[in-house]
Amino acid sequence: MRMTRSVDSVQFLPFLTTDINNLSWMSYGALKGDGTLIFVNATGAVLQTLYILVYLHYCPRKRPVLLQTATLLGVFLLGFGYFWLLVPNLEARLQQLGLFCSVFTISMYLSPLADLAKIIQTRSTQRLSFPLTIATLLTSASWTLYGFRLGDPYIMVPNLPGILTSFIRLWLFWKYSQEQDRNYPLLQT
Repeated sequence: MRMTRSVDSVQFLPFLTTDINNLSWMSYGALKGDGTLIFVNATGAVLQTLYILVYLHYCPRKRPVLLQTATLLGVFLLGFGYFWLLVPNLEARLQQLGLFCSVFTISMYLSPLADLAKIIQTRSTQRLSFPLTIATLLTSASWTLYGFRLGDPYIMVPNLPGILTSFIRLWLFWKYSQEQDRNYPLLQT
């Protein structure tokens, strides 16, 4: 974005959902007393928030971006209020928050596939980031293993779709190779 001074062909939704996802998992980590969850997700939330600010800076139509951000932030705050104020039982709160985080993680991993029809129609992976796909594969595999090690299905299970969707995106990169995309600038995210 900085190089082109444009947000053309850059998806906003995956980064917004990832930011809310990081904030949710940070809350789960705080409730569970897991320093790894807290540190990693706090760092991720800061980085995603910086991305959102850069996106907003270069975005010509700020209203839809601000509306999406406010809506998702509102959902997060309602969820936060529900879990921390209305669910008094610690074990029930942990289970319900874990389920909430799991659903959000799955939506985060599925969001880059929102343009799947367009990618297949144009036979171009210009809308996808190869480095982000590799990073998603590695992080979702790492979290799956971490969840397995802890015996925590709320960490393990929702990261499996991240592995699956990464392989789907890698297949798309293979099927619609960069040679077919030579008329488009590569996205460097």
